[in-house]
Amino acid sequence: MLIKVLSLKNFSRNKELLNIGLFSIANFISVFGTSMYNFAISLYVLKITGSGLNFAITLVIGALSTVLVNPFAGVLADKINKKLLAVITDTLNGMLLLILYILTNEHPLSLSMIYLSTFILNVFSNIYGISIETAKPNLVSEKKLLQINSISKIIESASSILGPMIGGMIFALLDIRLFIIINSFSFGISAFLQLFMDFLFNHRNEEKDGEKFNIFTDIIHGITYLRSKKGIVNMFGTFIALNFFIGLSINVPMPYIVNNILKLSSNLFGIIQAFFSIGMIVGALIIRKALNKFSHQKIVKVMTNILSISMIAIGVSVIIQHRIYDNNNLYVIYFCSIMLLAGISISVIDIAIFYELQQTIPDVIRGRVLSIGITIAKITLPIALIIAGTLINLIPAYILPIISGVGLWIFTMLYVRND
Repeated sequence: MLIKVLSLKNFSRNKELLNIGLFSIANFISVFGTSMYNFAISLYVLKITGSGLNFAITLVIGALSTVLVNPFAGVLADKINKKLLAVITDTLNGMLLLILYILTNEHPLSLSMIYLSTFILNVFSNIYGISIETAKPNLVSEKKLLQINSISKIIESASSILGPMIGGMIFALLDIRLFIIINSFSFGISAFLQLFMDFLFNHRNEEKDGEKFNIFTDIIHGITYLRSKKGIVNMFGTFIALNFFIGLSINVPMPYIVNNILKLSSNLFGIIQAFFSIGMIVGALIIRKALNKFSHQKIVKVMTNILSISMIAIGVSVIIQHRIYDNNNLYVIYFCSIMLLAGISISVIDIAIFYELQQTIPDVIRGRVLSIGITIAKITLPIALIIAGTLINLIPAYILPIISGVGLWIFTMLYVRND
């Protein structure tokens, strides 16, 4: 009897490890492939048109598709088998790129083809992302949920570094059509690997909220549920505030200060940017130990305070500019330290909040609630970018990160609880 119990435990453990391994490989291929494709195709647009506007449009299409599709993706993730949804969306991405490759045999790759394919690719990728995000608690036991979230964040951060880097190299070395067909097969491999994942490993038999499938009614149901849960609203409130203040302090002012005011080279700016992604990876590696020692609320509060200090430090760099005497090495060390801390803080906060949300929200409605919160946060960021882009021409650039840091600190003191 004891041998049978032990063998069942070993089988369950091995199945869970297989899930984690397959998830890591499949998710990396899918996320990395999308990141690399978006960057390379944007470079191609810049090359054939010479227009910065057309280049920017290809980047905006990704954000636009997220805002438009995420609420509907959440309903699909709740109502349709998550494994089926993940496999189908990756397969459709592979087929889309294969069709694009075949079309380019007869016709040159035009702007309209690029815009349409990029939009559809990001639509499928967003649906895939929501289905995988909501499926994580079902793929592993509760003990391993934090680990799979950390792996996901590491993949996301590594893709943000390697995607543009390798995408740029491939664009320079290979014909864009060859790149398209390679990416098509990569999505096919990702879909194939997911066939062997057990999406019901830790599935709870919860009562379904009705058999009828009505997209808009289901979205409203998700909004109603979200509004009724103060704790979940508070977590999303923190996430939305972070997006706003990050856009107002880091995304626009930091590059402007480094490039236009401090006059650092593009190579040095690239190094500074890389430290942000490195910080995200470090944050994903340390989150488990942090949650073992401190509460979720305590971690979020400490990390938001560190992030607010990092934001203020970006603005202070201009104030102390005359004291550094144009020493580029000091500037690089200063900003690398700031971006490393910012990356760690954002990663830890992000993982801690989503870990809590995944445990709190029932499986039958998790997709809708997460997708609604993510959509609001995604809308907040462009608003902050527009405000920052407008104000940076009207007031000294260093004021924005200082105001943002103080604003985030006040928000943290008033809104984020200690326990």
